[in-house]
Amino acid sequence: MRANLATITVCLLSGVTLLAAEPSRHPRSQALFPNSSKQPPSSRDNQVLLVRSLNFGEDLWPDESSHGENQLVPPKTVFGPAGSEPRKTLFQWSYGTSFEGGPNLDEPLVTDRPDFTEASSTVGRGVLQIESGYTYVRNKDPGDDSTTHSAGEVLFRYGIFADWLEFRLQVLPVSQTSSTGAGPSTTTSGVGDLYLGAKIGLTPQEGLWPEMALVPQMTVPSGSRAFTNNEVLPGVNWLYGWDVNDFLALGGSTQFNNRIDGGTGETYTEWAQSITVVYSLTEKVGAYTEWFMLSPTGADTEQVEHYIDGGFTYLLSNDVQFDVRAGYGLSSAADDFFAGTGLSIRFK
Repeated sequence: MRANLATITVCLLSGVTLLAAEPSRHPRSQALFPNSSKQPPSSRDNQVLLVRSLNFGEDLWPDESSHGENQLVPPKTVFGPAGSEPRKTLFQWSYGTSFEGGPNLDEPLVTDRPDFTEASSTVGRGVLQIESGYTYVRNKDPGDDSTTHSAGEVLFRYGIFADWLEFRLQVLPVSQTSSTGAGPSTTTSGVGDLYLGAKIGLTPQEGLWPEMALVPQMTVPSGSRAFTNNEVLPGVNWLYGWDVNDFLALGGSTQFNNRIDGGTGETYTEWAQSITVVYSLTEKVGAYTEWFMLSPTGADTEQVEHYIDGGFTYLLSNDVQFDVRAGYGLSSAADDFFAGTGLSIRFK
């Protein structure tokens, strides 16, 4: 009996040895050993594969898009972009997204003009965008009959440090012709106070959650005597927007800025609110309609101003855009009419 058991044991061990020596024909061998035409790896290679399998290395695990029924698929342990991919917004609405959003330099440029509502995206790191224009403003009220021309309006936007951060600087040349009705009109020309700011790309759009940006900003007393405010006036601008579909997009801004009362020279806080609807008419032509208001808080003489405006944009190329706009004042304190045109250029 013991002899028979010994014989059976020897036979089984011999069979196992033969099977171990024979090259594997299991379908998974293609996934574990991509070079299947060569001999199987040595024991040292098996140890390396074991370490890689514990680390879920790419050499061991196949691409998920091509795995078959019998291939190994690693569990997802890392979320977000690869280590070499920079984040394009400072935050995300949810954990584990692909960090989409932010500037896309392969698409047409996105500008802050011509509407009052600025874009909720940044220009991208190392990108310079120059947006310039001309604005004509007509106001005809009792005791205030004026025409204002602003030619230049150059806004420099430059991406620094990361895709979600840009530095902003604007120069505003102004020429104003005024008449009180009691005598000849007078014309005053000069430059307004220098505008400085930084745009921070906060989030991409995710479903109903909007794309957002925040702009800390201020004007510094550097303008001509007739147009300077003689003090630093800080403020902040919160921007948000939604792409509804390929044709329609919505945007808005909420601003709080320090201003100088024109009647008393005292400082007050101005709340500015806007809503804009943007239309993509063709691949090159866009349009928008917009409402915005300027509401003084704590002012002595300034009053609420409401406006409605609209305009068109035309892409000369992905990096050059031409625009026109026009608008009307809806309240007694608002300017009666304004119109303008502009050109924006992106340097990548």
